[in-house]
Amino acid sequence: MKQYRLKKSLGVFRHVLKLYRRKQKHLEEMHKQEIVTTLNHLQEEILNRDRERAHEYAKQAETQCLTHLKKTPFEKGRDFVVGLVFALLVAVVIRTVWFEFYEIPTGSMRPTFEEQDRLVVSKTAFGINIPLRRGHLYFNPDLILRNGIVIFTGAGMDINDVNTLYFYLFPGKKQYIKRLMGKPGDILYFYGGEIYGIDENGNDIRKNLQPQELSHIDHVPYIHLNGKVILPSKPVNGIYAPVTLKQMNLPVAKLSLTPLNKVTGELLPPFNAGINDYYDLWGFKNYGVARLLTRGEVDKYTDTPLTQLVEAPLYMEIFHHPSVRYPKIARDPLGKLQPSVGTSSSVIPLTEEHLKTLFSNLYTARFIVKAGKASRYGSSMKAGKECRYCPDLSGVPNGTYEFYYGKAYQVFFSGITKELPQDHPIYQFNPERMQTLYNLGIEFATFYAPMIKDQYLLPSRYVYYRHGDLYAMGAPLLKKDDPVLVNFIEQEYLKQQNAPSYRPHFPFDDHGAPPLDEKGKIQKDFLVQYGLTIPPNYYLALGDNYAMSADSRDFGFVPQENIRGAPTFIFWPPGKRFGLPPQAPYPFLNSPRSLIWCLALIALIAWYAHYRKHHKLPLKIE
Repeated sequence: MKQYRLKKSLGVFRHVLKLYRRKQKHLEEMHKQEIVTTLNHLQEEILNRDRERAHEYAKQAETQCLTHLKKTPFEKGRDFVVGLVFALLVAVVIRTVWFEFYEIPTGSMRPTFEEQDRLVVSKTAFGINIPLRRGHLYFNPDLILRNGIVIFTGAGMDINDVNTLYFYLFPGKKQYIKRLMGKPGDILYFYGGEIYGIDENGNDIRKNLQPQELSHIDHVPYIHLNGKVILPSKPVNGIYAPVTLKQMNLPVAKLSLTPLNKVTGELLPPFNAGINDYYDLWGFKNYGVARLLTRGEVDKYTDTPLTQLVEAPLYMEIFHHPSVRYPKIARDPLGKLQPSVGTSSSVIPLTEEHLKTLFSNLYTARFIVKAGKASRYGSSMKAGKECRYCPDLSGVPNGTYEFYYGKAYQVFFSGITKELPQDHPIYQFNPERMQTLYNLGIEFATFYAPMIKDQYLLPSRYVYYRHGDLYAMGAPLLKKDDPVLVNFIEQEYLKQQNAPSYRPHFPFDDHGAPPLDEKGKIQKDFLVQYGLTIPPNYYLALGDNYAMSADSRDFGFVPQENIRGAPTFIFWPPGKRFGLPPQAPYPFLNSPRSLIWCLALIALIAWYAHYRKHHKLPLKIE
């Protein structure tokens, strides 16, 4: 028989001593004396470092333990449950109050964080949280910085599918990670993919909202032109009306039907004060939703005559200037007729060079290719020959892929990515492939492909002007002196002149310049009239990947009591994102973090003192 090492004998000594102390009151005196004698001899030989004799007494102690100290099934079950509950409680307290490891589930924060990235999250960045519920024992709002990244719980917020289980046992709410762009009292305005604003004291906060090191991250003021639509339970004459439109989860407009089934709309207080129409809300008119069409689709799905358009490989149709003064009836994806915002539609012919520019800046969701069909990573719709609604990517080998800044990457186990060479089939460029990747590259579902005029489901692709240049996917698509853009703008104003008064056309031009005066100073009066005001004790949280992010634009402002912490380090996967995340620099030392670390140090010292008292030899055995 293999002889026990001294460390093993010491483990036997401690285990038997622990059981003896627990059961000694129920032992006969003779058995007590036998166990005490054996343990004293075992301790003596361990201290003398006599391995052979320590082994003999350890085996003897084990035999006595099995004979007199054996746990009953009840005791085993009780000890297991008590140990498990204690470990879970400690883990929950550490995760909610001190720190936790966090895995990114979606692409809403790309390129800062990608799916399956692992982070260390500090729960002491802004205060001390109450475990297992929202709120704080202490909170310092001055520690929160604009353009910093925050973790918050969805408890009490209007978010779908928010429930979860911690450790598969404790009911809780999911946590979310977004970039914080607005603090209480801020007034913000969106232009050119950027945010302009003033704080509650009227100070210009552009530098905090647009730091140079984060210039690659754009922001769009809405997810859908209609926003979140609140329908009545039953239709009237087959039409669901009236409806309330929410943006930032705030009721901003109401669309109703007259007795003659004419749609009317109005802005709701306080948004009806000094604002002409829905598109004036915090910069909506500066943005449009775009899709690519073939020449035949332009003829079939738009009101733009082909005689006004030059021959081109593809055309970009832009929906813009959502209006409640000129609403319409639309059919949603479930087939329900309902009032909807009116929009203007504009069409730009794109040359092959323009399409190559688009391709060189292409980004997509992470997607899976199987048998020439593609589906979005994490979607319930799985790619394969049998998938009816998966777009076609024939010629691309099976695998998981993504595009960012025009570069294609293959995704391997645990989120590790590898940039693909330019000769890979995924880089195949032609108008058909470009249309597929642009129109369907976010949702990867053919529901979003061009099917009808005034289509309700539009791809999550947005365009905007910045200082005269037309941007798409975060980069200039047409420069302001491009003849195609110059001609397009001329046609837009002709279209405005010829449009009927009951359905006016609003030109998609760069008339929504940034809210600055001639000297470059922020126009405070303009922001007060048209900007988005953040209410007290609430924050605006936006995803870096605006095309794939459900954020404050959907579920509204984040209550202060919901904020739980901030990411401090990306530890997986290795690569360019490894290390500190790009965000406003949170201070390493602050009062809540210092307090928690001190308490943790005190707890560690107390545990060590208790451990030494009960484990350092020699121990008195009674």
